Amino acid sequence: MKILYFDCFSGVSGDMTLAALLDLGLPLERLQEELNKLGLKNYSLEVRPGSRSGIGALGVEVKVGPREEHHRHFSHIREMISRSSLASGVKELSLVIFRRLAEAEARVHKKSVEEVHFHEVGAVDSIVDIVGTAVGIEFFKPDAIYTSELPMGRGFVQCQHGRLPLPAPATVEVLKGYPVKNVDVEGELVTPTGAAIVAALSSRVGSFPSMKIERIGYGMGKKEFPDRPNLLRLVWGEAPGAWEADRAMVLESNIDDMNPEFYDYLMERLFQGGALDVSLSPLQMKKNRPGILLRVIAEEKDAEALCGIILRESTTLGVRRFPVERRKLPREVREVETRYGKVRVKVSGEVRFQPEYDDCRRIAREKGIPVQEVYWEAMARGKKE
Repeated sequence: MKILYFDCFSGVSGDMTLAALLDLGLPLERLQEELNKLGLKNYSLEVRPGSRSGIGALGVEVKVGPREEHHRHFSHIREMISRSSLASGVKELSLVIFRRLAEAEARVHKKSVEEVHFHEVGAVDSIVDIVGTAVGIEFFKPDAIYTSELPMGRGFVQCQHGRLPLPAPATVEVLKGYPVKNVDVEGELVTPTGAAIVAALSSRVGSFPSMKIERIGYGMGKKEFPDRPNLLRLVWGEAPGAWEADRAMVLESNIDDMNPEFYDYLMERLFQGGALDVSLSPLQMKKNRPGILLRVIAEEKDAEALCGIILRESTTLGVRRFPVERRKLPREVREVETRYGKVRVKVSGEVRFQPEYDDCRRIAREKGIPVQEVYWEAMARGKKE
């Protein structure tokens, strides 16, 4: 499995992403050929080598002529991309990123998405950065894209709307639900465009994944910071084995004084809060009191909220939390046709098939037949397909 990892130790922007993809191996000629399909005029793409803290990198700058339009509605950008001869995957990803930006701007300005009037993001350089990034992803075709937490700088930035706080309001809106961290840096580390790219691409947020590294690309930002190289690092590699590797958080509490009836509601709340798994195990505690070990497996971004649920909905006084590494077989859900009706089947790896129990139970009730009969037929159909 091929992995592309965004190591955003100094943040991320659209031009840094495009530059890092070029440094990773995206041919410049291929990029320019694809961008020409947009029909944009009066601009040129300048790629320059450079370095930050002695690390060689590429920088990208879009040179725009004086008559170029800098203000576009989302509908104009959508029409431009949709009517182009770009590959369908490039169109789709470009529009996903732009829609994230449009929805964020709409929330900030209290308008509808169609009313959003892009300023900086509607300029040709942002269009080139976003569509160029989609071209790069289509070129490399990673099986998974992982990203690091994003560092949030502080201060203010001047834009078309005036002087705005950092992180910019649109950046904060785009990153709702995405893990970020505070760093003591004066300046903008994550731009709205960079935030939208990472949020749209990322399937997991965390530390460096387990993989065999094959190549690395560095994209250079325009500013220089005193405490860190202003670079975005993209790492391309192969995941070990025929499984996926990721990280998760485990949350645990020992409970010996709670009404057992409350566990059902606690589990329900935890799953609603994003828990990947919840288990209850009997254990013998001090003074030989019978108790329960509550264990929750969660993504890192959901761990803090789930800790809050445990503390509110149970009688425990504390929660243990620690990171773990996981190895998972690739999985997908297929729908198979049985003589009783359609049943979803979970497929893991090449040999494991698991019919969805809820589907089997529903059909068994409707048809008045044993649930195991539905289950085994769905299993047999899944293996054949």
